[in-house]
Amino acid sequence: MRFGVLVFAAAAGVLAAEGGNASQNSLKPLDSHLFHSLNKISPPTVLPDQTRALYTTSRYDPEKNKSFSFLSLLDTVSGESTQLTPEMEGERISSPMWLNENTAGYVFKGALYQHNLQPKVNGTLFYNTTVGISSATYRAATGQLFFLADVYSDGNISSVAGYKEKEKNRTDSAQVFDNLWARHWNKWMTPVKANLFSVKVPVAENGGLGQAAREVNLMQGLAPSVDPLLRWEAEGYAVSNDGQHAAFVVRSPSPNLSWSTNVDIYLVPCNGSSQPELLTEAYKGAASNPVFSADGSALAWLQMETPGYESDIRRIFVRNITTGQTHSVARDWDLSPHFMIWSADSSVLYTLVQSRGDSKVVSVNVLTGARAELTGSGYTASIVRLGTDKLLAIYTNTTETHDIYTIDVNSVGAPMRRLTQANRDKLHDVYLGEAEDFWFAGARKEQVHGWMVRPHGFNASQKYPLALLIHGGPQQANGHAFSYAQWNPNMYASAGFVTVQINFHGSPGYGQNFTDSIRQQWGGLPYEDLMKGVDHVIATYGFVDAQRLVALGGSFGGYMANWLNANTDRFSALVAHDGEFNLISGYYSTDELWFVEHDIGGVPFTANGRPNYEKFNPERLAAKFKTPTLFVHGASDFRLSLEQSLAPWTLLRRRGIPARLVYFENEDHWINHAGNSVRWYSEVLGWISQWTSPPAPSHG
Repeated sequence: MRFGVLVFAAAAGVLAAEGGNASQNSLKPLDSHLFHSLNKISPPTVLPDQTRALYTTSRYDPEKNKSFSFLSLLDTVSGESTQLTPEMEGERISSPMWLNENTAGYVFKGALYQHNLQPKVNGTLFYNTTVGISSATYRAATGQLFFLADVYSDGNISSVAGYKEKEKNRTDSAQVFDNLWARHWNKWMTPVKANLFSVKVPVAENGGLGQAAREVNLMQGLAPSVDPLLRWEAEGYAVSNDGQHAAFVVRSPSPNLSWSTNVDIYLVPCNGSSQPELLTEAYKGAASNPVFSADGSALAWLQMETPGYESDIRRIFVRNITTGQTHSVARDWDLSPHFMIWSADSSVLYTLVQSRGDSKVVSVNVLTGARAELTGSGYTASIVRLGTDKLLAIYTNTTETHDIYTIDVNSVGAPMRRLTQANRDKLHDVYLGEAEDFWFAGARKEQVHGWMVRPHGFNASQKYPLALLIHGGPQQANGHAFSYAQWNPNMYASAGFVTVQINFHGSPGYGQNFTDSIRQQWGGLPYEDLMKGVDHVIATYGFVDAQRLVALGGSFGGYMANWLNANTDRFSALVAHDGEFNLISGYYSTDELWFVEHDIGGVPFTANGRPNYEKFNPERLAAKFKTPTLFVHGASDFRLSLEQSLAPWTLLRRRGIPARLVYFENEDHWINHAGNSVRWYSEVLGWISQWTSPPAPSHG
């Protein structure tokens, strides 16, 4: 995404606090140290007999400033979990997998380990390389391991050490670029790219390490790139259950990478016996999420069809592996699925789709396109198949953290069954406010959706300050979920704020026309929605103090904070995290040009395009900035460079308006380090509290 997936989570909850029914007045506020120490669990990996699953748990210890993770075994019948490994410090355990019915596997610090399912014992090394592996999966039927590994232009793992030695012995540090991209997200381009590999590593009869064969690079048949810095790089992959075919996602390397959304899917035999076959040549939009049917006879994927538009609707395509025939499914659907898996009989695709603030499981008949919603309110974050009639899902809502549930696919609307309670002990006496949904007439007199979380210790006879959290994207949406990141509404509610989130024009989940409407309207329709939404909340809820309003946003939300500063003085304070101040300079320094060229309209160096950039450019209205603002930025944010925060901070300070800059030298577009996130919340909550504590400080 142009401005990243800075999606702010909220939701319709079930309990006042996870696992508890205590009255609100007896509950503690959600404080920063507790929030950052919560357990986070991964999507499960199911054993073929469907009775057991593997998942990982990770947590951060604020006192030690260290992170830990461990592997667990879940009995999918009883719901009992058994911790398999000790807590491991540092890099998170990843890629839980089944090597056979009695042996688990996982990746830790770039190597694959096997585990005998005994409680709290370390695994033993199963497979290792000189470069480290990631995103690994195993097919026991063929004894094949699949993984991504970073290699140089020859595509060989064995030569990486030699290349690195040459780099180490260089007498200069120059990096030379002839084509865009020079950098992406948080990294400068190098000749090292992730490739997809397969290798035979059978499990020995005694459960020990089998003899590994030579790794096969399944991308080796792709055409050479003219620029070694812009080579083929795998962005994801899938493997058929029988281990015969793999499908991988790549961005076709070319000098126009930064203004093209052409992402393709290739099909290749897992033994590398023939060259990869391009499946998506007919479309120049982005393809994603390849998934093989249970019997391996078909491959489905999601396809955007509009070139240059990264938020185009995703269409479902299905290809018959034998005949090569491809067809599109459910083209009448006006929502955009973002993930899917097959049913056991390969007749249905179970998809995840955003719908009115929820992430729902929707079944789609592959032949007819007929659809049925299997879940209601809340946020289903991932699904895997469990037998013929169930799914294992990661589900969350405002008052409940991510846990594993079962969904009965034959009982539409039936309650999900909860199997894990990752944070029950930590949150049983903590206030987690439910989201209260509302609708109002926004821009174009169209109905716009939002919700509110009441503050900790709420008393209807009192007046409370309001915190408006503005989501990023901008074609992203607030979701009915519990967020572990910087925009969890309950963190603001526990600090005493009525917390409001609004899915303005441009947000997905309300039909593609609603999403598309933000084009050339960055400071138009969304701004009108936000202002009318705040008006609605103030008029509807008498406990909101209209004189104590703050607005906060990241990425596009940070841009909107700057736009608010230029267009209204109704807010006591603002927070702009990695936002954009100058659309002109932002165009020339960003990494992904396709987004601004589509969304804003054209390029700023032409007579036709320049007015589009100036129309909603906050810098054009710099003389009108007057609201105290906290700016936060990461040094390695190449989506929106540091200058986009330095400039408005300089503006406010030079004009004598209170402003603060919080700079993280080891962060990018997001706050990735837990210790930095603790500091982030301290700075942000301190700033907005400072300007809303009655009487509010004057900033005239």
